Amino acid sequence: MNPTLRNVGAVIVGLIFGGLVNGLIIFISPNLIAPPPGADFTTPEGLEASAGLMEPIHFLMPFLAHAIGTFVGAVVAAKLAVTHKMRCALIIGVAFLIGGIMAVMTIPSPVWFILADLLLAYIPMAYLGGKLALPKNKFNAQVS
Repeated sequence: MNPTLRNVGAVIVGLIFGGLVNGLIIFISPNLIAPPPGADFTTPEGLEASAGLMEPIHFLMPFLAHAIGTFVGAVVAAKLAVTHKMRCALIIGVAFLIGGIMAVMTIPSPVWFILADLLLAYIPMAYLGGKLALPKNKFNAQVS
């Protein structure tokens, strides 16, 4: 198979796996950290109305969902890519960062969370995922 097509496929599969991990963590998060009393996170309107009720602990799971989802997607993309493994991992980070920017524009959040999320959850985690997926043997590593 053409290496470029395989790399594109690797990125697509990485986006799918990362998105699934992100969604799973968000799905289970109310079972791990209970929402504030009276909060309704099931609709965009309810989320906006509940924003003032949220404490810092309520932002932990969304941050972890973004960071771990990006990390997993980057590892998958880099492992499946034939060449340019780190570049494929970072493409995952940029794609998730774009999603994160869209989310902070629509979901009310405190500034500290927005900064932490956008600066720490996407590109750094994609880089770490890419580094983890790179071959350990320097003679076999493809620098890209």
